[in-house]
Amino acid sequence: MVIVKHRNCKREKILEEYPDAVICDVTSRGEYKTLSPFYPHGGIPVPFSGTVTSACVEGIWQGLKVFGDKGVDMTLFANRSMKNLKRPSTKENPCLGHQKGLSSRELLEYIEARKLIYVPSYMWMLEHKCQDEIQMLLDILKQGKTLVLLDFNTNEDIEDSKKPLSHASLIKRYLEARLQGD
Repeated sequence: MVIVKHRNCKREKILEEYPDAVICDVTSRGEYKTLSPFYPHGGIPVPFSGTVTSACVEGIWQGLKVFGDKGVDMTLFANRSMKNLKRPSTKENPCLGHQKGLSSRELLEYIEARKLIYVPSYMWMLEHKCQDEIQMLLDILKQGKTLVLLDFNTNEDIEDSKKPLSHASLIKRYLEARLQGD
């Protein structure tokens, strides 16, 4: 069983609820930071953009944002620092959407962008850059233990636009699919 919890949950409380749990912090500050969308694996394809790649998934997500006075920011594709990746909206300069690749002018709404940009980019990262980590997590699950993934966001519903999507929920989805395929 895979559970997603907020990073600030006390480990003792988690272990009260799931005594056999193995707790893995998958945030950019955690011991499993290579599973963070901020981690600069490099070579992650930018969707709908030919051969263009990004250092990290968050660079893609933030780089393809379009604002009232700013278009895409390709410099974020090269950011390997795990810092300075956020491009927040403001009242004066709201996010208009995510551009569907570099050669298109089509803007995707937030949920559609999650489905067509963020999730595929993150899943590609798991499949091509994180197989050692994935195998370790699968081994924990195959031992019958509960795996608790800690994230800053716990929203597992891709359709819920009120909260950021938890990347830990995507790890959970990926692991469960792999277990069913075994």
